[in-house]
Amino acid sequence: MEKLTKPVRFWLCATIIILGLLGCDRFVSTSGDAVERVSDGDTLVVKDTNGKNITVRFACVDAPEIAHTNKEKQSKRISDRNQFTWGVKARERVQELVQQGGDRVTLNITDSDRYGRQIAEVRLKNGTFVQQVLLQEGLAKVYRPYLNKCPSKNLVQQAEAEAKKQRLGIWSDAKFINPWEYRSLYKK
Repeated sequence: MEKLTKPVRFWLCATIIILGLLGCDRFVSTSGDAVERVSDGDTLVVKDTNGKNITVRFACVDAPEIAHTNKEKQSKRISDRNQFTWGVKARERVQELVQQGGDRVTLNITDSDRYGRQIAEVRLKNGTFVQQVLLQEGLAKVYRPYLNKCPSKNLVQQAEAEAKKQRLGIWSDAKFINPWEYRSLYKK
């Protein structure tokens, strides 16, 4: 075999190193699942370790709705505008938290729902509990019908009580309709 010249050896080594770095996420432990998108204030899509997209609904909480259809986006109804305004704030806060966490989350899956979504407690890699933040800031409410499936139920109830006491976020808005009530009244 012929001896390689210095420039050829350099480029060969550089190529091997670059290719190795591009694929190193498979070998270096990256904590959590990569977030593909934040759908709304209590739902996101992650890519699991097999590259499959999974829709995750936040356990323990219910965030205000966002407009999905053009009809909803153009609605002049006060209840819609109010719900969607808070829904956008909740979604933006989740997006901000996810970005702060390096676009990765750790899931503690507690259940699945009738829509095939995984129900999970969602934490950032630094341990921040996303649902707790939303509740503390008044951007979501505890969803009591499924609270028995919430491993951190005491934590979320405490966070909500503090936001309510301080009248933060939705707790400051006398016209706010609980998301579950809004859906049953207006989303038909």
